[in-house]
Amino acid sequence: MSVLGSKYEYSDAAHLYATSYVRNSKAIGVLWGIFTICFAIINIVVFVQPQWLGDTVSSRGTGHFGLWRYCHLVQDQHELLCTGRLDDFSTIPSAAFRAATVFVGLSVIFVLLCICCLLLFFFFQASTVFHICGWTQVLSAVCMVIGVLTFPAGWDAPEVRDVCGPNVRDFNAGDCSIRWSYILAIIACFDITILASLSFVLGTRYVTLSTAEKGFPLGSIYKGEINTGFVPDTHSTTSRKSMNLQPVMLMPQPGSLGGHVPADNDRFSEYSNRTGRSKSRANQVSGNWIYSRPVQSLA
Repeated sequence: MSVLGSKYEYSDAAHLYATSYVRNSKAIGVLWGIFTICFAIINIVVFVQPQWLGDTVSSRGTGHFGLWRYCHLVQDQHELLCTGRLDDFSTIPSAAFRAATVFVGLSVIFVLLCICCLLLFFFFQASTVFHICGWTQVLSAVCMVIGVLTFPAGWDAPEVRDVCGPNVRDFNAGDCSIRWSYILAIIACFDITILASLSFVLGTRYVTLSTAEKGFPLGSIYKGEINTGFVPDTHSTTSRKSMNLQPVMLMPQPGSLGGHVPADNDRFSEYSNRTGRSKSRANQVSGNWIYSRPVQSLA
C-alpha cells in the first residue's frame, strides 16, 4: 500500500511540476520573443549608423566611421561629407570594413528570418519552432561576433589615418575612440548568445516534459481540486487507495423501546443528502435503529 501510495504521490508531484513549468515557460517564451525583436532593432541600428569609430579632442582631423559609411570634414568647409554605398563596395575604405559589413549584414538577415519563424508557432509544435529559431540566432550571433572582431583590422586605412593620426593601426585607434554603435554591437553579441541558449533550453525542456508525462495517468487527483461527489471509472483505483472510508454507524434512537421507526424520523449524516435510496434502506432496518451513509474524505 505504501509503494502504491508513493507512486501516486510521485505522479501528482510530476504533474504539478509540469503544469507550473508550462505556465512559466509561456511567460519566458513571450519575453524571449520580445528581446529577439529588440535585438533585431539594435542590429539594424548598428549596421546603418557610421558611429563605430570617431575623432576626439586630440585627433588630427574630424570625422567618424561605420561599417560601410564614413563621414569626414572637408577642408575649408564646415560640414561633414559622408561617403560609402552598399551597392558599391569600392567606396568602403578597407577590406576589413567590407568583411565586417558582410557579416553584420548576414546577422541582420538571420535575425529577421528568426522573427518570421515566430509565426510557425501557429502551425508546428513549440519545441520544433524553438529549435529552428535557436539555430538562426546562433548563426546571427556568429556573424555578429565575426563582424565586431573584424572591424578593428581596418583601422590602418588612409581615410582613418587622416582623422586619427599616424599612430593608428590595426586594433589601435590612435587618437580616435570607439563610439556608441561599436559598444552597442558588443552588447548585442552577448544578447543574441543568451537568446539562442534560452531558445534551446525552452525547446529541450518542452520535449523532456512531454515525454515524461506519457508514463503518468492523465487524470491524477489533486487535493482540493476535484469534485468529491464525482469520481470517474478511470480514477476508481486511485480514489479507493487515496480515500479513507469510515465504518457504517448504527445509532439507536433515544426514547424508543421498539417497533418500526417511521421514515419521517430518519436521520442522516450532515455530509449526506436524503434520497429515495437511503429512505428505502432505512425502512428495511428493524427496531429503533437508523442508518447513516459512510462519509468519504480525501486522504
